[in-house]
Amino acid sequence: MEKIAALERENAELKDKYLRSMAEFENFRRRSNQEKSDWVKLATQKLALEVCDVVDNFERALGLIAEEDREDGFVKGVMQIEQQLRGVLEREGVSKIEALGREFDPALHEALAHIPSEYDTNLVAAVIQNGYTMHDKVLRPVRVAVSSGKEETIGDAPPSGLDNPPGSGDPHSINIEVK
Repeated sequence: MEKIAALERENAELKDKYLRSMAEFENFRRRSNQEKSDWVKLATQKLALEVCDVVDNFERALGLIAEEDREDGFVKGVMQIEQQLRGVLEREGVSKIEALGREFDPALHEALAHIPSEYDTNLVAAVIQNGYTMHDKVLRPVRVAVSSGKEETIGDAPPSGLDNPPGSGDPHSINIEVK
């Protein structure tokens, strides 16, 4: 009788060890598959970031073209290349982070300055460099200037060293206070 009880205990112990080993192996397999999947998703991250820089340069260049010149064949070709690059990025899960006029979010934005603007306090008033996400992970944060509140009328004395001081009549001048 004792021998049967001992064999049953040993059998139960071996069965427990077997089940634990199987569960451990299944967890290892699942972890390995997840790591492989993550690696495949993010393997192109460095290349995607470099392509984002190229797309940003296209956007800046196209932003300087006058409206009447947009019908030129060369300009249309450049615009198509820019659209094609954006399509490639979208297919790889890369998307641009929209920031202008939105609430400042430190998870998505990198504040480089506080400026007075037409926006309320703590809203993004200017985008200095575009940011991107890849598969819902921040690839590069948006570099922004955050509004310090509504613009106020500035006195007649311009700050020294500024060519177009705020309030000088130049609607495109922005006073950036770097902190």
